[in-house]
Amino acid sequence: MKISFSKILLMASLLMASVSLTAQGSLERNPDNASRDQYRHPVQTLTFFNIDPWMDVVEISPGGGWYTEVLAKHLTGTLFAAHASPESKSAYYRNSQRKFVEMIEANQALYGNVDVHVFDPGARVLSTPDNSADAVLTFRNVHNWMRRDNDASSFELFYKTLKPGGILGVVEHRAVPGTDRDSMIKSGYVTQAHVIKLAEDAGFIFEASSEVNANPADTADHPRGVWTLPPNLRLGDVDRERYLEIGESDRMTLRFRKPSSD
Repeated sequence: MKISFSKILLMASLLMASVSLTAQGSLERNPDNASRDQYRHPVQTLTFFNIDPWMDVVEISPGGGWYTEVLAKHLTGTLFAAHASPESKSAYYRNSQRKFVEMIEANQALYGNVDVHVFDPGARVLSTPDNSADAVLTFRNVHNWMRRDNDASSFELFYKTLKPGGILGVVEHRAVPGTDRDSMIKSGYVTQAHVIKLAEDAGFIFEASSEVNANPADTADHPRGVWTLPPNLRLGDVDRERYLEIGESDRMTLRFRKPSSD
């Protein structure tokens, strides 16, 4: 079996994350985060997205920073973490952004290449410069933008910040084909066709899909939507073992490209 050079580099960088440093911070991954690799397959996912270490990458809505931890170690280029505005009207978003910044500042050994920016699709703001990024990545966020009808504007902002020829990588909970918009918003599962249309309407070319994050055990039909499954487990102890056995959601993994200047 042939292994690409980029995959070898990525595997090596993630393995190096087990090396501890001193008071400046640590390259060691959070054990709770690493335990979820079995569902999120970071090596295979970033390899599919063609993310090379030298790239300048924008991570959209990084939340608590699960993928930020992986990307910061992998990249020698800049990782632009496009989080919520610290002046958001939402206390939830302000607190999430503050905790994220505190995490970055507390471990400069790992996060020294991370540059925090603002992403607010409702205000049509992505503070990274236009035509500046080699790749834009977003993980399990499209359903959140749909709730505020910001899904189309989000993809338009991604297009603006990417260089011509740049990559857009999307991982999202996958709904059954034909699911209507209201059901997608309620369940957190989005159809693959909807994500492809969002990207193509913004000007992207759909290149490829991967089943690396697929989960055939997930029916995408649960009492509390995708949040029924781990890591949320919204039903608490009700059928807990059943949902733990299913694991995290079935996910699409899609790669798009901004047309080159040619």
